[in-house]
Parts: sequence; C-alpha cells; structure tokens
Amino acid sequence: MLTFFLIFIIRNLCYFLKNTLILRKKMPVKMYKRILLKLSGEALQGLDKYGINENILLQYAEDIKTASQNNTQIAIVVGGGNIFRGLNGTKRGFDRIKGDYMGMLATIINSIAIQSALISAGQKAKVLTSIRMEPVGEYYSCDKAIEYMNAGYAVIIAGGTGNPFFTTDSAAALRAVETKCDVLLKGTRVNGIYTADPEIDRSATKFDTITFDEAYSKNLKIMDLTAFTLCKENNLPVIVFDINEKGNLLKIINGEKTGTTVKN
Repeated sequence: MLTFFLIFIIRNLCYFLKNTLILRKKMPVKMYKRILLKLSGEALQGLDKYGINENILLQYAEDIKTASQNNTQIAIVVGGGNIFRGLNGTKRGFDRIKGDYMGMLATIINSIAIQSALISAGQKAKVLTSIRMEPVGEYYSCDKAIEYMNAGYAVIIAGGTGNPFFTTDSAAALRAVETKCDVLLKGTRVNGIYTADPEIDRSATKFDTITFDEAYSKNLKIMDLTAFTLCKENNLPVIVFDINEKGNLLKIINGEKTGTTVKN
C-alpha cells in the first residue's frame, strides 16, 4: 500500500514539473525593466499634413498602457516636428535660438496630448518639463522621473534638453542615461535600419543587428551624432522599430525580435 502511494505521488510530481516547464517555455521573457521610448513629432501626425492625429495618438496610448501593465517602467521623449521644427525655422529667417525654443514648446504640446491620451486609456502619466512651466508640468529632475516610474507612472519628459542647438534625439539619449534605462526604443515609420531609405530605394536591405561603429562608418542616419555618442559611450542599446504596427512595443519588451538593434 505504501509503495503504491509513493508511486502515485512521484508520478503526479513528475507530471506537475513537466507541465510547469512547458508553461515557462511558452511564457514571454521580459527583457527590459525600464525603457525610454522616443517618438518623433511627425509620427503623431500620421497621414495628416500637420498636427496630431487622434487615432494614432490613441493607438500609441494603448500600446504604452499595455507595456506598462507588463511591469515595465516607461519614460517618453517626443519631438515637435509636427508643429514646429526649430532648424527649419532658421531657413525662413528665424533666429536659431528662438526657433529652437519654439520647437521646445511644440514638444510640450505633444507631451500634454500624450499624457491626456494615456490618462483617458487608464494609464497614470506625468509630464516633466526641461524648462520651468508649472502648472503645465513639473520641472524635470532624474530623481523625480525615477520616483514616478517606480510608482507606476509613464513619465513624459518634454522640452528637449532645455537648451538650444540640441535635438530631441539627444534629449532622449541623455534622459535614458540619466534615468538608468535599459534600452532606448526609437519608434519610426519603418521597421528598422536599412542600407538606404526603403521608401525610396526598394533594393534596400534591413539590418537585424548592427554596432554603433558600423552604423557610423556606413553613415546611416539613425540619430544625430551627439545622441549616438551618448548611447555608445554609456553602453545603451538602441532599437529602431515600426511604432505604427500595433503590439510592436510589447513584442520588444518580451524579447521578440523586431526592428534593428544598435549596440557596442
């Protein structure tokens, strides 16, 4: 009787362990605890010629919310090119410094829109600004950003670096390093980095992985050199991916291969 009972226990234990291992294999493995998502202003306008496309905004908000519910901390930096781009303003006679400050204000408008969409979707969100603009947003500090992310907020860091002559790509790299993010995710209209612009050159081929040095030597226009150098020197990987394909953000967080990874 005792022998039969022991055999019964061992069989059930083996069955339990076997099914547990199968379940673990099927479960996605979360790759990143804290990410910085860089969005271009142009991404927010979708197919519109100007401004913010509401459908695109709501899709991004849902994707960010889903990623956050997966216990991933998220910081966001967004450009302002859908409203005003400082560098382009100089071609029309604007002073470069004033043009850049106008661009910073454009990023703050976009950041407030993202915050509103996230809150409407049920995701807590805070806007921190690199230039003082209370009550629109709190003044940025890396400690405050980390504190809010630890509390479950998506933190939108607006206003670029707060200084003229720096792009929002540079701001994204800087904030990612400051807030100790595991990766910088650059959301674009294409699904990675190619040998040439795939929207122009149909023969362009995609890189799955590339080093910072290779990307620089091939003169691939991924980010500006300041942003690129910050990521390289601080060993911060960059993943360029198609933000407009729903679910891509969660795929990356769960370790699925999508887009192009740039690393040392």
